[in-house]
Amino acid sequence: MCANSQRNPAPGTTSEGPSCYGGRLSLYCFVITATLVIIPSVPQIYYGIVPNVWGAVLWGPVLYYALINMIIRFVLRNSNYQVAIRASFLGFVEAVSILVICFAPSSWRQFGVYGCFMAFFHYSEFLVIAYANPRTLTLDSFMLNHSVHYGLAAAASWIEFALEVHFLPEFKRFGYIWLLGMAMCTIGELIRKSAIITAGRSFTHLVQNEKHSDHKLITHGIYAYCRHPSYVGWFWWSIGTQFILMNPICICVYTLVSWLFFHDRIYVEEYSLLNFFQSDYVRYQKRVDTGLPFIKGYLLE
Repeated sequence: MCANSQRNPAPGTTSEGPSCYGGRLSLYCFVITATLVIIPSVPQIYYGIVPNVWGAVLWGPVLYYALINMIIRFVLRNSNYQVAIRASFLGFVEAVSILVICFAPSSWRQFGVYGCFMAFFHYSEFLVIAYANPRTLTLDSFMLNHSVHYGLAAAASWIEFALEVHFLPEFKRFGYIWLLGMAMCTIGELIRKSAIITAGRSFTHLVQNEKHSDHKLITHGIYAYCRHPSYVGWFWWSIGTQFILMNPICICVYTLVSWLFFHDRIYVEEYSLLNFFQSDYVRYQKRVDTGLPFIKGYLLE
C-alpha cells in the first residue's frame, strides 16, 4: 500500500473503474498509435523480408508517429493532450520494439523485447490506476518521470548493452538467459498489477503521512501472501529487464540498488501504517512476511 497523491488529477477521474475518461483516452491512443505504426510493416513481417539496412525500416514509423502527434495536438488540448501524447509515445515504443524484434540483427533483438516490457509497464501503470483508483490518477501515474535516479539507471543499462553488443556480440547470444528475464518481468508485472487492483482505493504511488477516510488495511488476495506485493513485483521486474538485456554489471547493480530502495521505502511506509492501523497491522506483520528477501520492515519492539 502506498500513499495518496494530491497532485493535479488527469482528466475524467470523477467516475469509477473502466469508465474513467483518462483511462479510456489513454487506451485509445496507445492501441491506435501502436497499430498504425506497425501495420505498414506487416507484409514484411509476414513474408520475412528484411531490408539490407535494418534501421531503414524504422523511418516510416517515425514519420507516422510525427503525423499522429500533429493530429493529437490539433484535436486535444490541455490535460487531455498531455495524457494522449504520453500514451501515444508508449504505443510508439511498443510498436518500434516489435519491429526491432522482427528485423534487427540477433544480438539486438533482446533490446526489442526489453522495449516491449518497458513500454507496457509504464502504460499499464496508468491504465490500472485508472481502473482501480481513478480519483488519484495523474500524469505521474505513467511513472515516466519517476526520478532522476530511475532515468540514470535506465540509461546506464542501455549504454552497457550497446557497448557489449559492439565489443562482445557473442556474449549477448549466450544461451537463453534472456528467457529467464522475460519470465521474471511477466511474473513481476502480474504481481504488481494484481496488488494495485486488489488494494483499489487504498493504493497510490506515494507514501502517505495522513490516514484518509477510505484508506483500509488490505490483507486479502495477494496481500495474504506478502505485505508489499506491489514492491515485490517491481523488484523482480526491474531485475528481469537486465536479464533480458544480459547486462551482467547492471544485473548486480540493479539488484543491490533496488533492494536498498525497497528496504528503506518499506521501513518508512510501515512506520506510517503502524500509526494508522496500530494493533491490526502488528498482527498482520506477525502473520505475513514483506515478500522481499531479508527485508523485515519496521517492527515494534
